[in-house]
Amino acid sequence: MILVIVFLCGAMVMSFEILGSRVLAPNFGNSIFVWGSLISVFLAGLSAGYFWGGKIADIHPSTNKLALIIFVPAMLFITFPLYSTGISDWVFMQDMGIRMSPLVASLFLFFIPSVFLGAVSPYTAKLMISSLHTSGATIGTLYALSTLGSIVGTLLTSFYLISVAGVKTLIMAEGVLMIVIAIPLLFMKWDHPAGDTVPVETETIP
Repeated sequence: MILVIVFLCGAMVMSFEILGSRVLAPNFGNSIFVWGSLISVFLAGLSAGYFWGGKIADIHPSTNKLALIIFVPAMLFITFPLYSTGISDWVFMQDMGIRMSPLVASLFLFFIPSVFLGAVSPYTAKLMISSLHTSGATIGTLYALSTLGSIVGTLLTSFYLISVAGVKTLIMAEGVLMIVIAIPLLFMKWDHPAGDTVPVETETIP
């Protein structure tokens, strides 16, 4: 279950980024500044999410809290049509230039969801680690799955999904999918092995 969540959240991050270019296009076009803004904001959000997710994972980690982490971007995705056009139009009207306008719009629309989605990988790593001797393999597997999901999300969205459904419909559907995968976490009784103290051999220096 946890591995599937990591894969799907990785897929939705990149799908959201691809769809973000279509969200910004009506006001800001499809220039290098738009793509530079999107990529920078998503990377900044993911970096903040990795840091924050690792911090909160050390404080009584549980599947219930992981569900809450996923619920936040899910609700932002589901309600995206209600606020995205208004924010994009408002930023456009401020006339901050062809560089700053798409950057500011990207910050408002995409930063917070990417922070929460970025927090999923380090938080699940904490839940999955059962031994210091295998922690490297566990973390590597989770981040590999997340990256693989990102590749699948990018290709599936750009090659297929955009051509069969509207951008905002796809974003809302991804929000619903996140709700679906988060709900079972509320009922899981996760015996968190990483909460136990793992003995580490130390050498006493005379």
